[in-house]
Amino acid sequence: MRRSRLLSAALALFMAISLAPLASAKQTIEEVRAQVIILQEDAAEAAEGAQAAKVQLARLRKQLQSVQAQEASQQSSLEKLRGSLGAIANAQYMSGGLSQSLELLFSSDPTLYLSSAGALETVTRGKSVQLRKYAVAKQRLEATSITVEQKVAIVAATEAKFRKQASLAQSKLEEAEALLKKLRAEDRARLAALNKKEQDAAQKKSLAAAKGLNAVSGRAGLALRYAFQQIGDNYVFGAAGPTRWDCSGLTMRAFQTAGVSLPHSSRLQFNRGLSISRSALKPGDLVFFGRPISHVGIYVGGNRMVHAPRPGARVQIATFGSWFGRKPYVGARRL
Repeated sequence: MRRSRLLSAALALFMAISLAPLASAKQTIEEVRAQVIILQEDAAEAAEGAQAAKVQLARLRKQLQSVQAQEASQQSSLEKLRGSLGAIANAQYMSGGLSQSLELLFSSDPTLYLSSAGALETVTRGKSVQLRKYAVAKQRLEATSITVEQKVAIVAATEAKFRKQASLAQSKLEEAEALLKKLRAEDRARLAALNKKEQDAAQKKSLAAAKGLNAVSGRAGLALRYAFQQIGDNYVFGAAGPTRWDCSGLTMRAFQTAGVSLPHSSRLQFNRGLSISRSALKPGDLVFFGRPISHVGIYVGGNRMVHAPRPGARVQIATFGSWFGRKPYVGARRL
């Protein structure tokens, strides 16, 4: 009897020791998966920051080109005025100034004196007008040149911000890849299969839900139907179709089909349209998340949105509340 109890205890201990690594391994895999998702979300957030800087950079460069063209035009005008002043000064010098007028005063031909005196007065008056024009033109050019210097500095700062955010996004993905590489090949395959299974299920559910949401009219309906057609497409940084998307690229193209122009940035899209309270949301409204804003989707009703989530995920319809994952809900806009 005692021997039987000892054998049972030994068997139980053996089973516990044998199963412990499996449980531990499973827990480690799940922890890695959770960390990878967090890093992918962080990468998407950084990428949206880079996208906002990229849009601002394009606008600033356009402004810089415009003010530089203005500077060049003003420089050309100033050179022409400088040439005119030189011609006037040369003409006055050649005429002899006051000596010439005294000479004409004692001339035997008064008509010639009066004519030449009038010409000298015209030259002097013309010089005064040209001098004023030159002074004003020079001041404008100096002001424009200062503006150019300021714009150049702002462009450089925005370009640096873009590079920093883009680098951060890439580093987060590389960190996620490094975590995955620490797993055994079979564990990586298991995680990939699990992710595919989840994404397939989300895609199937989203397509089924979209069928019942096609009755929305107007611009909102056009944008929604376009977004529904992209369900199942992969998320990629900075992508705006036709088969790969980031969150703001999807909303931008969706509303473009409805005749509404949006910047490719969730942060900048939040400045468009009318602000809508949570209780007044309607299908087709843009919903925004994160502080600073780093995610956007199109509301479909029932606390759901169609959106491009993050690297490793596909365009889908998802539920949200006061938070979406780790991002707080910050507001909605109607276009």
